Amino acid sequence: MRITELLDKRSISLQASPKTKSETLDMAVDLMAASEKIKDKEAYKKLVYAREEESTTGVGEGIAIPHGKGDCVEKPGLAAMVIKDGVDFEALDDEPVNILFLIAAPDTEDNVHLDVLSKLSMMLMDEEFRNNLINAKDADEFMEIIDKADEERGSVDESLAETSIADDTSGSLKVVAVTSCPTGIAHTYMAAEGLEKAAGKAGIKIKIETRGSSGAKNVLTDADIAAADCVIVTADAKVPLERFKGKKLIQRKVADGINKADELMGIVQNGTAAVYEGGDSEESAGASSDESGGAGHKVYTWLMSGVSHMLPFVIGGGILVAIAFLIDTIAGYGATGGGDFGSITPLAALLKYIGGLAMGLMVPVLAGYIAYAIADRPGLAVGFVGGILASSGNALLSGYTFAEGALVDGKPLGAFSEFLSKFAFQQPDGGNTVSGFLGGIVAGFLAGFLVLGIQKVCSKLPAALDGLKPTLIYPLVGIFLEGIIMCFILNPLIGLANTGLSNMLTSISDAGMITVLGLILGAMMAIDMGGPINKAAYVFGTGMLATASQYLAQGIPSSDPKVEACYIAMAAIMVGGMVPPVGIALACWIFPKKFTKAERGSAVSNVVMGASFITEGAIPFAAADPLHVIPCTMVGAGVAGFLAALFKCTLMAPHGGVFVFATVGNPLLYIVAWLVGSLVTCFMLGIIKKPIEQ
Repeated sequence: MRITELLDKRSISLQASPKTKSETLDMAVDLMAASEKIKDKEAYKKLVYAREEESTTGVGEGIAIPHGKGDCVEKPGLAAMVIKDGVDFEALDDEPVNILFLIAAPDTEDNVHLDVLSKLSMMLMDEEFRNNLINAKDADEFMEIIDKADEERGSVDESLAETSIADDTSGSLKVVAVTSCPTGIAHTYMAAEGLEKAAGKAGIKIKIETRGSSGAKNVLTDADIAAADCVIVTADAKVPLERFKGKKLIQRKVADGINKADELMGIVQNGTAAVYEGGDSEESAGASSDESGGAGHKVYTWLMSGVSHMLPFVIGGGILVAIAFLIDTIAGYGATGGGDFGSITPLAALLKYIGGLAMGLMVPVLAGYIAYAIADRPGLAVGFVGGILASSGNALLSGYTFAEGALVDGKPLGAFSEFLSKFAFQQPDGGNTVSGFLGGIVAGFLAGFLVLGIQKVCSKLPAALDGLKPTLIYPLVGIFLEGIIMCFILNPLIGLANTGLSNMLTSISDAGMITVLGLILGAMMAIDMGGPINKAAYVFGTGMLATASQYLAQGIPSSDPKVEACYIAMAAIMVGGMVPPVGIALACWIFPKKFTKAERGSAVSNVVMGASFITEGAIPFAAADPLHVIPCTMVGAGVAGFLAALFKCTLMAPHGGVFVFATVGNPLLYIVAWLVGSLVTCFMLGIIKKPIEQ
């Protein structure tokens, strides 16, 4: 089959000028539809966009090869666009795309078209071929250029099979490689072409096994592997690695085979690749495609790695805590449980304990897997420790003997020890040093880049120390540096901020500005969802409940404005904390295109957590897109807190959400405040947040 057999003149545009990636994809789908090779245009379009969610198909060098495979495709086809001014396509090299081929593949067992498409992918790696296509005067010339190059080039199998190294006696360095991507249509073969060219330039003999949609081709033999000086695996899909045990192995993402092939050959020549010791699963996954796109896209994918691993802890633990409150409410303690509410009955206490531990892990997991995405396994331990420090804060100084300024035996503290005791520890009367999920995000990125820096420094150490690096050097130095920065910089600064916040809230309360206080408290609950600002507001609210108890003990009636102000503050805090998860859940249902499938799937659990006053249900959304989500949740929660204070709603319980509405004064108006705030968040997200495909 010839490449031009898949290409229809009606599906070629040589003067396209889209402004955005989504506009580019829409135009390409329209071209494909014009060739009458797809049965359901909208279904096919969804497939194309779903593929882009996995990783960008802008492969670099000005090329994009989006594709969709499914039952909605009548027969295999190509659509082509030349974009002479270029368009931002979030390409792997962050450069504009000038030429695009859209692939339509039917979901059938007959995969003859895949070889043809794979061949086109490899041809596009030729700069002269690309320039000729871009400068074609009309569709006929465009197709002639493709046909001529197609005829001159052998098949994919022939091209790769010529690179066998088992019997090579030239004395050159020899490499075996495996390339693979999830779809197996384009990236697999472009990576193979990139590696082959880079090897030829470096004078290295190479044999490449491709693992595409039509199966493994040019499979490496035991003799090839034995003869190789190094193995290169560029894959975003699972490939067997055990056969490479004892060989030097470079394992990268498939994108690196396309854009960093020269760098990989440099590693081969330097001999710095680590020896693969085995122990992974026989079907060991290659590197993921998280590095696709530019710097912003990389940061997003690193962040999403932490969020996706954190989500089960938030949902599972949060719902268990909510059930604990429900059990105590059913048992009749909703209005009288006070601070012990949720753990009064044994079953409730057990569930709250288990759920609380699960939720306590969410920030360490978030930080750990952000670091893991940046620096692989060496970053995991450092990130976890940073997350624990973010969620726990600094150690309480008053719990140690040296709190009194001397050691156990009475010896005075030296200058350095005194500095440590006063600066790296939370003082007995100091502010809170817990930095919460925002601190966890910072800790995760800090850990990842610390480990990368340590790895770079350690690359100059003797090869004999390679075995000690991942087990001793990286965790020891990384955890030490991470801990120092968290304890001496981030946590103390947050402690000072919390003290200032507490003083500000007290001043506003003393001034009798109750609606302003409600607005601020509500907004604070939704800025960092369980972090230091959220906790500062909540601690202030519980302190107000304690103050109300003191007033009542002094004989002041509950109708006194001073007592009511305490209960109004707590009501504003709880309604503000209930808004973010519910507002986001509503937005998932009303504006589904703004959220990923996984995010939409958590909407119901967010309603449960929001109703239970578990603000942390919004954390995965805020962590994934903080610049758009946090302002929306903050405004919605602030509106809810303002309305609750304006309606003079009161609350005498410190927690529980809907399970303690029996203790709420003006409960109907309280529900109105909650719903209005949630709708404000919902519609702000609908306006501000970008569609997920962008």
